[in-house]
Amino acid sequence: MTEEPDQKTETLPPLTLAELSEPLRRAAANAGWTELMPVQSQAIPYLLARRDMMIQSRTGSGKTGAFLLPILQLIDAGRPVTQALVLVPTRELAQQVAREAGIVGRDSGVRSIAVYGGVGYGEQLAAFKSGAHLVVGTPGRILDHLLRRSLSLSNLTVLIFDEADRMLSMGFYPDMKRVQAYLPDRPVSTFMFSATYPPQVIRLADQFMREPGILNLSSDHIHVTEVAHVFYEVDRMDKDRGLVRIIEVENPPSALIFCNTKAHVEYVSVVLQRFGYDADALSSDLVQTARAKVMDRIRRGTLRFLVATDVAARGIDLPELSHVFQYEPPEDPEAYIHRAGRTGRAGGSGTAVTLVSGMERADLAKIAARFKIGLQERTLPSDEDVARVASERIIVLLEARLRGRDSLKAERMQRFLSLARSLSEVGDEVALLAMLLDDFYQETFHAPVVPVEPDERSSGSGRFGRTGGRKPMGEGGGESRGPRRRRR
Repeated sequence: MTEEPDQKTETLPPLTLAELSEPLRRAAANAGWTELMPVQSQAIPYLLARRDMMIQSRTGSGKTGAFLLPILQLIDAGRPVTQALVLVPTRELAQQVAREAGIVGRDSGVRSIAVYGGVGYGEQLAAFKSGAHLVVGTPGRILDHLLRRSLSLSNLTVLIFDEADRMLSMGFYPDMKRVQAYLPDRPVSTFMFSATYPPQVIRLADQFMREPGILNLSSDHIHVTEVAHVFYEVDRMDKDRGLVRIIEVENPPSALIFCNTKAHVEYVSVVLQRFGYDADALSSDLVQTARAKVMDRIRRGTLRFLVATDVAARGIDLPELSHVFQYEPPEDPEAYIHRAGRTGRAGGSGTAVTLVSGMERADLAKIAARFKIGLQERTLPSDEDVARVASERIIVLLEARLRGRDSLKAERMQRFLSLARSLSEVGDEVALLAMLLDDFYQETFHAPVVPVEPDERSSGSGRFGRTGGRKPMGEGGGESRGPRRRRR
């Protein structure tokens, strides 16, 4: 007797535009699409089949259309209730996705709204009252509406995490967990799109999804890509500042930073420490007591950045390392494989980042050609890029803290409102506000980790294979008033 294929694991064939239903072909025509992009062709069948999936897809690959087209078919436009929720990391992405939803869904009757902080509630409330079918928003503002009871997710059938890795790096994990309490107490088709799948993103998927499949668009079969190989071209005299800017934008939960010499190890570790990062050095000439102290922090999972030479890092096992940074390409090509292999272990994925200047770019190209490595070149973040990303993160954190305030604390802070307004209006005094924001940001994102008990550990705080760390901002800051969701 022939066994029936398991519907949850069966690989679905890709679809062409001509094979879509007539309404979806019309929606694609509204957007000017003449054919489906690879991520759309391969992902749409799984979304239409309502099979929970983790989909690896980079910005610009067409992923927005990959979930918007199926959502149009999965939504009943005759029911004026929220049936689909797309969580995104930034207001810009919320606006972009909602704008594209308006274009492809022009003839479908599906109403959509972008929901994010920093603006008034009026337009968002009006959209909810009129029955927005598709809500695209940042976790913080979505949670605000849920707490106010202006938004209900009781009729939700589709949940999308867009750029899940960025949402975790922005500090949204506590808000996402509180939003989860308002999800229906029944299965919801859930799909996660992420450029990378480090361990903390995989743990997030485990908490929100039911036995999800994994779709990797870079190969012919389904699995997680282990390591993304990235390089930045940086001026030799600006490598230290370049590394800082990359770390600030990437915001890795843990990283191993390789240098070719002991002098560079010492220099880089001091630079990181001076910038406020939790970093330490490990080289062969480190005295035994200092080495023992560093090793103890590694074992306890309380060190975020370890700067080391290849020799010093031998024998140190860091099973959940999200990033490996190479301050310069290794002199021995074989060392590149050993360095990059420190991340992307145990079925997860990671990122190997190399900084190159001048002739080093040619050296890295030779290594890539020798081992058939696909390198991705990225543009070095500017100071403006860093300021924008840091500002977005700090707003998320402050909004989360504000939501956690009880009535007494909210009343107490009123005494400082006039002072805050005056400081923001006086040029010289605004530096006081900037100082407070900088201190808050450093203490929240970059202060050394304090180990917590196992029941307090969260998905977003693992370092060096452990989940020890500060309790994330906003978590435990007041119970949500929504119904608790049962574990599936």
